[in-house]
Amino acid sequence: MADLKLGLQLGYWGAGPNPNMVKMAQEAERLGYDAVFTAEAWGSDVFTPLAWIGAHTERIRLGTGIAQLSARAPTATAMAALTLDHLSGGRMILGLGVSGPQVVEGWYGRPFGKPLARTREYVNIIRQVLAREAPVTNDGEHYPLPYTGEGAWGLGKPLKPITHPLRPDLPIFLGAEGPKNVAMTAEIADGWLPLYYSPYRQEVYADQIAHAKPGFEIMQGVSVIIDDDVDKALEPIRRNLALYIGGMGAKSRNFHNELVQRMGFAEAAEKIQDLFLAGRKDEAAAAVPTELADEISLVGSVDRIKGRLDAWRDSPVTSLLVSTQNVAQLRTFADLVLG
Repeated sequence: MADLKLGLQLGYWGAGPNPNMVKMAQEAERLGYDAVFTAEAWGSDVFTPLAWIGAHTERIRLGTGIAQLSARAPTATAMAALTLDHLSGGRMILGLGVSGPQVVEGWYGRPFGKPLARTREYVNIIRQVLAREAPVTNDGEHYPLPYTGEGAWGLGKPLKPITHPLRPDLPIFLGAEGPKNVAMTAEIADGWLPLYYSPYRQEVYADQIAHAKPGFEIMQGVSVIIDDDVDKALEPIRRNLALYIGGMGAKSRNFHNELVQRMGFAEAAEKIQDLFLAGRKDEAAAAVPTELADEISLVGSVDRIKGRLDAWRDSPVTSLLVSTQNVAQLRTFADLVLG
């Protein structure tokens, strides 16, 4: 039975900044949490809050969970990562992901096609920047360096970063859902940030992660809600699942919906999506199977959560990323997991 590490997932902002993000990160660090992660969607960015948190902490690792590929050129992402790594004394984890076609094409104005090929090129370029062994070049179709396409002046020159990266092996994690994407993650990345993972259904991803290199980390986000009323505690989990399964994607293509189908809930996934897209969001949440909501979270009494942690310790997951805004629960979970 493996030891589990703990991380704090602060996510992205809603209508405004999270006033407790520094306080939560500092408390997590004091309690022995290994990492704190931020996120981005189409509002707050992922790097700026992380820099702010890094300035107010000393040891906790700082992760992007996730930085969206289409938001930045790969060299721009590499610059942000190496800068934060220097400023934080080598605490940076660069978590990357493709997002989805609605955001990529609707918000960033970029094509979503060939996400696996784009990711592979993107990571390769970042690795070149961090290695700083030669001027960075790429002959792929998605991020050609130097650029010689339409509108080019023909004056592009391969460059090495002026700033020497602190760590050429700065860890790169990928957020991945589809089987091919997860298999590629195990091949080219240092860690994986799954969206939904059930320790009770390890077969869903077993083949894809079987050949990951030694030291490969899997950091799984979990919502922790300590409440003796399990049904009540699962309610926000159901609503979040309904949003992702039903609304985070089109009817014709929703990666989260497809994952839930692979997890064994195909009929429920279809029903949730139909209800959500029809505007019947309460009914969509009610249609989320209790089994699914319970397996991907840790809810209930302290004793119930303590008992269910064994399933996570018996899984390939190396860290649990706690999603909570409650300092008391942050402390309780540290007692449960870290002892």
